[in-house]
Amino acid sequence: MTREAMEDRGNNNNNHSHRERYEHFMQDSCCTHFCIGPSPLMARYIYGLFFLVTSLLAWTIRDYGHAALSELMSKLPLLLDYYCIACSDLFRISLGCFLFFFIMFLSTAGTKKLEDPRNSWHSEWWPAKVIMWLFYLGIPFLVPSGFIEFYGRIAHFGAGVFLVIQLISVISFITWLNDCCRSEKNAERCRIHVSVISIASYVASIIGIVLMYIWYAPKPTCKLNILFITLTLALLQVTTFVSVHPKVNAGLLAPGLMGTYIVFLCWCAIRSEPNTEICNRKAEAATNADWLTIVSFVVAILVIAAATFSTGIDSKCLQFKKSEAESEDDVPYGYGFFHFVFAMGAMYFGMLFVGWNTHKTMKKWTIDVGWASTWVRVGNEWLAALIYIWMLVAPLVWKRRRVEAS
Repeated sequence: MTREAMEDRGNNNNNHSHRERYEHFMQDSCCTHFCIGPSPLMARYIYGLFFLVTSLLAWTIRDYGHAALSELMSKLPLLLDYYCIACSDLFRISLGCFLFFFIMFLSTAGTKKLEDPRNSWHSEWWPAKVIMWLFYLGIPFLVPSGFIEFYGRIAHFGAGVFLVIQLISVISFITWLNDCCRSEKNAERCRIHVSVISIASYVASIIGIVLMYIWYAPKPTCKLNILFITLTLALLQVTTFVSVHPKVNAGLLAPGLMGTYIVFLCWCAIRSEPNTEICNRKAEAATNADWLTIVSFVVAILVIAAATFSTGIDSKCLQFKKSEAESEDDVPYGYGFFHFVFAMGAMYFGMLFVGWNTHKTMKKWTIDVGWASTWVRVGNEWLAALIYIWMLVAPLVWKRRRVEAS
């Protein structure tokens, strides 16, 4: 072989090696996965971003869009009879978000394997889905106001479904964590951790109850707030009693975490009381749109998106029987359930922005304020305690019925 041929061969090998390294880099590049087709795990974050942007858009229209739309409609008098500016424009955004995720729910429900074409539809085709998302956000602005009012009534139900799914998801996680730490494999290793977390949870719950008495029930005339806080303390005791009962024997970790969650829900309920309520000193201090109010509002929006996201990926929380062993080609989470939760979440943020009252005008930089919001939160708290107690007692009830039947 001549020297020139050997050099050409070496150059070809080098070029081939460089090409292989480049192709390997492109295959492993996160940017490439995003552009060509992200994995299902990355796709859920993109859907979460869609939801967050839609929530912010709904808030912007609620607080700042009324003047712009009024000017637009004055220039288009033919649409004045077709479009009612008095109706809450944010429900049109909520409806568009609901339609987008509900269509995704219908098109991905039942997807089990990665080779299913619906997996590609869920995880890829982003230009088409961006266009689809914009289309569904725009269509509700051409819908008659009567239909939007009807959607507002339906949104109460959808938002309630979202709250129930969220409760079950949180309680399922608490019970799963408790069972995992109490298992034979982890009991000794996690004993100190369980004790520390349990004590910290109970201490946090008691401190929270004391602070609520100080902040929200400063006078004996604040009977309603005293009732809410006292019932929360009673629920904390009941859940602990049921958990440590010899027939249940669930330990203190689960009721401790559950108690903290119940106290948090009670705090949210009382915080939702109108600013004119004399027993709500914290609400009176936040009547102006100061930096603390704005930060609290932004955090609340982020919490809504994060709660919807975390609930959506927990498709196993509603499984009442053990699923089959997972294989490598199974989808990492339930796509249909994921999109269904986001669809219900669209109704949920619509309710929060109007304080669960479609005929109410909310002040700027406020969210989930009003007596309707307060009673929804209180009911949510009581329902959470009942679901948790039922999840502890249900196995004993079913076992007893099987014994009686046999």
